[in-house]
Amino acid sequence: RMRLFNLWEMGQDQTKQQIEKGLHLYQSNQTEKALRVWMRVLEKSADPAGRFRVLSCLITAHAEMGRYKDMLKFAVVQIDTARELEDPDFLTESYLNLARSNEKLCEFQKTISYCKTCLNMQGTTVSLQLNGQVSLSMGNAFLGLSIFQKALECFEKALRYAHNNDDKMLECRVCCSLGNFYTQIKDYEKALFFPCKAAELVNDYGKGWSLKYRAMSQYHMAVAYRKLGRLADAMDCCEEQALLVTRGNFFQESMKIALQHGDRPLQALCLLCFADIHRSRRDVQTAFPRYDSSMSIMTEIGNRLGLIQVLLGVTKCWMIQKELDKALESIEKAQELAEGLGNKLGLLKLHCLCERIYRTKEQQQELRDHVVKFHECVEEMELYCGMCGESIGEKNNQLQALPCSHFFHL
Repeated sequence: RMRLFNLWEMGQDQTKQQIEKGLHLYQSNQTEKALRVWMRVLEKSADPAGRFRVLSCLITAHAEMGRYKDMLKFAVVQIDTARELEDPDFLTESYLNLARSNEKLCEFQKTISYCKTCLNMQGTTVSLQLNGQVSLSMGNAFLGLSIFQKALECFEKALRYAHNNDDKMLECRVCCSLGNFYTQIKDYEKALFFPCKAAELVNDYGKGWSLKYRAMSQYHMAVAYRKLGRLADAMDCCEEQALLVTRGNFFQESMKIALQHGDRPLQALCLLCFADIHRSRRDVQTAFPRYDSSMSIMTEIGNRLGLIQVLLGVTKCWMIQKELDKALESIEKAQELAEGLGNKLGLLKLHCLCERIYRTKEQQQELRDHVVKFHECVEEMELYCGMCGESIGEKNNQLQALPCSHFFHL
């Protein structure tokens, strides 16, 4: 019996050593080698706790590479491993990974359902520490569905957990999501403030963090600057500290990090941001190939929400060139995606663009249809100020949130 126990302990040690070896390779940017090491552990290890830990590594790695279907596959295996361990901490973590996998695949209703499962499995210290991450994932899902009040509630909860646990990494991630939130409802001052706060956190505390945190804060800053019409500042965010020796070219810092680390999701977002900046400068010929590249990666990784943003940009480019029929073709593709996801804000923007196109084409019936649908979207999203009654998100405006997460014009 003692011999069997010693053999079991040795197996645990070997599993731990192999996991650490994989982490070292991954941190050294040798991703494929790390994945091979971890897959061998998964195939050979009989230790459920070791298998659980290696599955966490595989889930994180596949998330950062944009291999979201593989991420989901490993998350499902991890649920079974957690049930085998009969430990509520492991089970909560595995359900969080399942929620995050579905969030990345834009399956927002499933994300919310799994997050609620996590929150119902309380009682342990680790579970309570994960609440902030659960709230953040749920907030991102509500934002994907354009349910803004619930999204804000979740982000504020996540921020409270981050402050209470002194979790700077979580705070940084929440700030990036809040930047995205305020970009969508067009309070561009706050849309810039929160990623700037995220960048400060990276500078002050992030020496040992993944470079992704710095890249994401830079990306959201660039988006806010572009929305504010500060195109030079947006491009500066793109170029800051990113001089590559080869041919002396400047690249966006986020893009540099994304290329070095094989971060396909970040590459797609950076290309989208570049394209939007060029479109804002009315340099359509430079914007189109960047939209095409972003669309290719978004399709590859399964980011349907990102695809809607790309198609919106492409539509606006066709409108600049007065190619209205081609613009309508892009709108049709985007509308199918937005309806499938339940992304109401995407539908609202598409109806707005259709309204402009049909007004130009002097097609009155189609124009009236899209005006009606536009206002239906506004009502569904409750995008009205409780003070003045005017719509929120129509133009850049400073907003103030109440403790109940309703917001109004400042």
